[in-house]
Amino acid sequence: MDDAQAPAGGLDGGRVATGQGAPDEPLPAEVLAALRLVSTATLTTQLMARGLRNTFLVGLRPLNSGGPRMVGTAFTLRYIPAREDLDVLSVFRDPEHPQRKAVESVGPGQVLVMDCRGRGRAASLGGILGTRLLRRGAAGVVTDGAVRDSPTFATLGLPAYSAGVSGTTNLVQHHAVDMQVPIGCAEVPVYPGDVMVGDAEGVVCVPRELAAEVASDAVAQEHLEEFVQAQIEAGAALPGVYPPNDATMTRYRAWAVDNPPPLG
Repeated sequence: MDDAQAPAGGLDGGRVATGQGAPDEPLPAEVLAALRLVSTATLTTQLMARGLRNTFLVGLRPLNSGGPRMVGTAFTLRYIPAREDLDVLSVFRDPEHPQRKAVESVGPGQVLVMDCRGRGRAASLGGILGTRLLRRGAAGVVTDGAVRDSPTFATLGLPAYSAGVSGTTNLVQHHAVDMQVPIGCAEVPVYPGDVMVGDAEGVVCVPRELAAEVASDAVAQEHLEEFVQAQIEAGAALPGVYPPNDATMTRYRAWAVDNPPPLG
């Protein structure tokens, strides 16, 4: 949501379990549950409060609006520009081709995040590979390029975000070179294991080491903003309510006794 000041320390002054770990280590269940509750807007506010201003992947839109929210850890794939003597259809016969190997390496709870340099003349992957990711238990797919077979993604059940669509195969514009390295996606740095959260507005990248505290404080912020929203709907003016002053915080705490935060 917006930028009301959340109570310090998150829910009940505490933190959910740590989000630190290796890139392929699953997120703790408490962190996943918290991140599934909050918006990307709230997360960007929490990240800005920690000095991080470039975390939202601008220009990416969900391919399956109304589908499930996305929360998972980043599995990265980097593309460079294609070259005609190398990028021919026969390369896909090689199971070690980086694009195909990446799809077969993404594990449960991971999000395939692709660096296409913001170029969308050709797709970065299509519906068959998306279906394979779904069957492997992937949590989603994100590209700052395009996808093909977008009608398939619209009903696939796999959260998918792209900057556009293109019927052209990836080899026309993209050469997959490596995976599980730091990349830039929509001009946002994404490191393997970072936490990717997607909703109807788009995608935000949360550094893995901040995931737990950001998740906890984001839930607290939205709980406070639920109260603030009700005050504004009832006719309250912005000064002293948004952001809340001491008097508003006192009323909020009294309200919270009968309306505890989720996961509290």
